[in-house]
Parts: sequence; structure tokens; C-alpha cells
Amino acid sequence: MNKTPSEAKALVEAIKEKVANAVCDVVVCPTAICIPSAVAAAEGSNIAVGAQNVHFEKSGAFTGELAGNMLTEAGCKYVIIGHSERRQYFGETDETVNLRTKTALEAGLIPIVCVGESLTEREQGITDDTVRRQTKIAFLGISADDAKKIVIAYEPVWAIGTGKTATADQADEVCGIIRETICGLYGKEVADVIRIQYGGSMNAGNAAELLAKPNIDGGLIGGASLKPDDFAVIVDAAK
Repeated sequence: MNKTPSEAKALVEAIKEKVANAVCDVVVCPTAICIPSAVAAAEGSNIAVGAQNVHFEKSGAFTGELAGNMLTEAGCKYVIIGHSERRQYFGETDETVNLRTKTALEAGLIPIVCVGESLTEREQGITDDTVRRQTKIAFLGISADDAKKIVIAYEPVWAIGTGKTATADQADEVCGIIRETICGLYGKEVADVIRIQYGGSMNAGNAAELLAKPNIDGGLIGGASLKPDDFAVIVDAAK
């Protein structure tokens, strides 16, 4: 929950000049009220715009929620689903993540599905079980063709906004487990194609090491995305 519409526009304007030659996909996901100004600022650039949430019904008595067709008409191409903060503060569950993922695909959006363990789960040694369960439920009832479109973001909850970061080896190991899980569900072809990001305090200082790992295909960037210079360093590292 950062930036007013005018501030979001200024941020996208600053970012787009710095990432114009990116060889990876670049996406910004502002708050809902900032989507129109971000779309306008990104027009003609290589930056796509996404939302931070989507509801699983097309319309109805769901005050404060956003339907998939509302987001696509507003210019969104992507949507984040199941972010740890949505799970922690707003009652998001593995089951609602699955429903939201399906409705996003139906609306023509690319879902960025978040999975990750809490500090307690890591200390209890059940990280593998947690991310496997979250991934399997998120993809329940989704075809192989649709699965290929989905981006998975591994974000260890204990590393979100804390300044703590999983080591590159830890992050790669869990992203590898997620890829194995996808392979078990859909086979090697889908597992090889699907993009798995790391999203736990990736920044300009650690991005190159993290992104060099074989199972890490990108980053879901938090605080560093508010700093155009830092964000540009991360995007450059993604090549």
C-alpha cells in the first residue's frame, strides 16, 4: 500500500527509462486506485501493469473487491494472488488462492501465485510440506496449458519486509521443490516452462546471486521497487 496515483505515475515514468532495454519481462503492480495512472505512464514502454488481488466472482455483494474483467478493462495484464500479507491479514486461504487463480485465467490475466512458509514452519522443518501443499492446492483443476501461463512466487513469510533474506542456496532449493511439485502434477515440459520467482527481500545487493541460481527465474520485488535505481539493477541482473 504505497503511492498515490500521481506518485505512482511518477515512479513508473522514472522506472521505464531505466529498464527500456530489459531482456526480461517487467511488471509493476500498484494499488487498485493507482492502476489507471500506472497504465497511462507505462503506455508505449516495455512495462506491463498488474493488480495486487482479484476476487473469484465476476460480480456481486463483495464490497471492496475487484473482478477479473474489471482489471483487464483497466489495462492489467497480471495479478498477484495469495501474497503472504493477504494470507496473514485478510483471511486468504489455499482454497481461495485456487479460486482466484482460476478466475484470473478466465479473465485473461497472468496469475502470480505466491507460496511460502512461516518462520515457525521453517523451524519445524516442514518448509517442503508447506510449499508442496500450497502449490498443489493452487493448481487444483487447472489444465497443463493454463499452468504454463502462471508465474509462481516463492516468498518465505519470515523474509517479507524483515530485511532477512533466504540464502541463494536456500531459495534455489525451495524453488526446486516447487518445480518438482509442478513436474509431478503436469510433467517435465510444464515444469521447465513455468516461471518461478523469489520474493523475499530481493534487492540491488543480492539480486545477481539469487537470479544466477538455476531454479530462480525472476523476482517479486517489494521495497526495492520503490527505488528506480535499485529496481533497474535488479532488472539488469535478471538477464
